[in-house]
Amino acid sequence: MSNRRSSGVEAVSGGDDDDMTPLRLFISSVPGEFAEERAALRDYLRGDPLMRRYFEAFLFEDVPATDRRPDALYLEEVERCDLYVGLFGREYGSEDDDGVSPTEREFDRAEALGKHRLIFVKGGSAETRHPRMQALIDRAQADLVRRRFNTPADLVAGLYAALVEYLEGRELLRWGPFRRGCRARTRRSTISTATT
Repeated sequence: MSNRRSSGVEAVSGGDDDDMTPLRLFISSVPGEFAEERAALRDYLRGDPLMRRYFEAFLFEDVPATDRRPDALYLEEVERCDLYVGLFGREYGSEDDDGVSPTEREFDRAEALGKHRLIFVKGGSAETRHPRMQALIDRAQADLVRRRFNTPADLVAGLYAALVEYLEGRELLRWGPFRRGCRARTRRSTISTATT
């Protein structure tokens, strides 16, 4: 096991730090409603040195044209992910023949597979939401702590906090006072009493 220390942060990996496979995040939402937020998350996760080391985001809009059914592709990606990130707002999205949106199908698949789920709800009240979206939010909050946000910056900050907590919970990232580690290795007898 390899450790890297910097400013009181200890990043832990199972071997050579450069060989670590990032955890896969599946970002789920009604794409049109959350275009700005999805772009902000993608740019943040790819641009932040800590986040890009640990996480790789899947966004449906980054998929090239392919000869596959969209529903089969996004459900397969939910199966492959380590974490599901749901962005819920006013819109429910297009409904399939059973009357279920892709966002709800993705949430259901993540739940059925026992994926770690992080839910972020964009401001507003229940009265302004599509009734099916409000029902999905109600279902999610019955089992999970969800976080509200109003701006892309709020969302990025909330996701950062949730992902750091996730890494800490799996002991992939450890925080501790930097000075305590230094003091443990320094003895009073080794400190020079000479003045300049």
